[in-house]
Amino acid sequence: MQLPVTLRHRLADSDRALYGGWICSGSPVMAEIMAGSGLDWLMIDMEHGPVGLGETQAMLQVAAAYPATTVVRVPANDAVWIKQVLDLGAQTIMVPMVSTAAEAEAAVAHASYPPRGHRGVGNALARSGRWNRVDDYLANAAEYTSLIVQIETAEGVENAEAIASVDGIDGVFVGPSDLAASMGLLGRQTHPDVVAAVERAFAGVRAAGKPVGVNAFVESAARGYVDAGARFVLVGADVGLAARGAEQLARTFLPAADGDARASY
Repeated sequence: MQLPVTLRHRLADSDRALYGGWICSGSPVMAEIMAGSGLDWLMIDMEHGPVGLGETQAMLQVAAAYPATTVVRVPANDAVWIKQVLDLGAQTIMVPMVSTAAEAEAAVAHASYPPRGHRGVGNALARSGRWNRVDDYLANAAEYTSLIVQIETAEGVENAEAIASVDGIDGVFVGPSDLAASMGLLGRQTHPDVVAAVERAFAGVRAAGKPVGVNAFVESAARGYVDAGARFVLVGADVGLAARGAEQLARTFLPAADGDARASY
């Protein structure tokens, strides 16, 4: 049995930036709707969404019928979370709040089998190796998995090149919202100082020869980040699309409905 390619492979094979959608709702139905949209990749969010292990596996299963590449963001840089999510069959994982090379090295260890790391061996019992239907899964696990880490603090920006240089890190994703908060600019992720910090992180990651990504829900911001070197970009979230669509529906039929613009990514 052959497994799908990881985000690392998709990035290596693409001559353009890859555009993705954020799945925050925890709904397999919404995940399937997003998977069939034509977007390049999806991020299933266990950090901020109401998403447990069962929901994650269901979303991976429904998305598997579509060409979009799935990424699961784990709740924390934690050996147990990473082991369980990889065993669910997530092939690309994203680890939040990585600010130093040592934290990146810990993420690699959590995601790797011995001797490189300490990932627990359960592939015969789990979807990761399709219940022992993938030949030599253990020997080739590094080929079947991909690890992205997130830079979300001012400290991480300064350490971007060192983080990206860690062997086993396949890419770095910059989070402008938490970065803005760490800079004393909570809720102001498009502030010029935040944008400049994001682009400094881009430069560090690219200097290490790794692909860099970012989330940007405003089209002009997304295109600007791609021009600055972003190779994979989250450009919308299921809950945001539903909320804005519902508000537009209300404005269409109820002229007095609240039309104030809302802050977004």
